[in-house]
Amino acid sequence: MSARARRLAAAITIAAPVCVFAAPPPGAASCLGCHPVAATDSPVLSLAMLDAEQIETAMKEFRTDTRSATVMNRIAKGYADEEVRAIARWYAGAKTQ
Repeated sequence: MSARARRLAAAITIAAPVCVFAAPPPGAASCLGCHPVAATDSPVLSLAMLDAEQIETAMKEFRTDTRSATVMNRIAKGYADEEVRAIARWYAGAKTQ
């Protein structure tokens, strides 16, 4: 095996656990359709700009209709507290990766 191939294999071995950790939790795929991880020119907020507590609070407010929304109040009602918590933690951690 060449030195280049060994370096590539080592890089993959080191990066593999990070890639597994970075995978979004179940349910986040629908969030990613509108809320990108990276900042973009989109009018929709990148949730990675918020911490996990802010995301969880917003979702609870959407669910109880105490925060105004166009569609998020309906979407938020489809998530359990545990799902919201997992998604919020993933988005909050995405800004550090």
